[in-house]
Amino acid sequence: MGLNGTPSAERLHIGFFGRRNAGKSSLVNAVTGQELSVVSDVRGTTTDPVYKSMELLPMGPVLIIDTPGFDDEGSLGELRVKKTRQILNRVDCAVLVVDASVGKTAADEELTALFQEKEIPFLVAYNKGDLLAGQKNAFSDGLLVSAETGANVWDLKERIAQLVKTGENRSLIRDLISDGDLVVLVTPIDSAAPKGRMILPQQQMIRDILDADAMSVVVKEFQFESALKKLSSPPVMVVTDSQIFEWMAKVTPPEIPLTSFSILMARYKGFLEEAVRGAAAIGRLKDGDRVLIAEGCTHHRQCDDIGSVKIPRWLREFTGKNLVCENSAGRDFPEDLAEYALVIHCGGCMLNERELRYRKKCAIDGGVPFTNYGIAIAYMKGILKRSLSLFPDLEKLL
Repeated sequence: MGLNGTPSAERLHIGFFGRRNAGKSSLVNAVTGQELSVVSDVRGTTTDPVYKSMELLPMGPVLIIDTPGFDDEGSLGELRVKKTRQILNRVDCAVLVVDASVGKTAADEELTALFQEKEIPFLVAYNKGDLLAGQKNAFSDGLLVSAETGANVWDLKERIAQLVKTGENRSLIRDLISDGDLVVLVTPIDSAAPKGRMILPQQQMIRDILDADAMSVVVKEFQFESALKKLSSPPVMVVTDSQIFEWMAKVTPPEIPLTSFSILMARYKGFLEEAVRGAAAIGRLKDGDRVLIAEGCTHHRQCDDIGSVKIPRWLREFTGKNLVCENSAGRDFPEDLAEYALVIHCGGCMLNERELRYRKKCAIDGGVPFTNYGIAIAYMKGILKRSLSLFPDLEKLL
């Protein structure tokens, strides 16, 4: 993705599901207007989910996902079906593609039940309508289309666009600041950052500040004190990387609100309150407890990686307990979390809101506290109350 592209986490996720040979890939290609997925007469050609970013009005930026056949058989088929189930946890809406010449099968009904169980808005597209000559729409519960001829594909796109309500004006920071305000962003460039680029939350924060007609000053940590002296008036807020929270709390004047990218991202993704509650569980950890440290993206582990090295070290230092810390990354997130005493998740900038809600729900269902990197670090460094000063309603949870 280029710097001008909308991040996948900010796109509505649309999944195409169905049996093998129902024509999912052909229909995805027809909807996107390009050869996104491999199309073949051989059943089960799509072996892994295929993703394509596009614009779909009035939804705006979307991510189209073509999934493997849900009725696949054998050990490889079971893996494909498992991947399909995982995708259900992050789609905002779904299209059930049914072979019109066959009609719905048990696999289609099972998918329909899963959509309803997970509260996923969906519609049914009866594909291969060209094989049903003279029948404009033979199915009352869906739309008859043809990926082969393009019949009703435009109508299908229109209906997909109506599945999910849009227009929610979420913001990272702009509702906390006013026109002309100055915000200082402290952004150490660690070895895991993409070469030549800033990490996504930092990019998003700068854009959100500009959208508020406010101003940002971006500095590295060792430049912060010098930058403050050069300002004619203090900033309305300082936002820092969580890894240097302890240092920033010492050098930031107490009258200036201080928070982190991770805390603001948790608020943006809708789980800040749950994360604050979850952080208190750190003080209750016991010898032998298992802690899952989860990241939404995958990257090359560095020698002092925050998820696999720093947080486990800080946990053991803070608690004085012999803890078992385990890591998960990317889409590899366990559904059953009952064996863990705590889940500490990253900010989730690479995950859409639905998938983060799903992960939080997995923890809640298992009775497992759920927090994130920035809030856990602030708690362990004794500065969580200060970092939440912008959100007085949450201070009562501490």
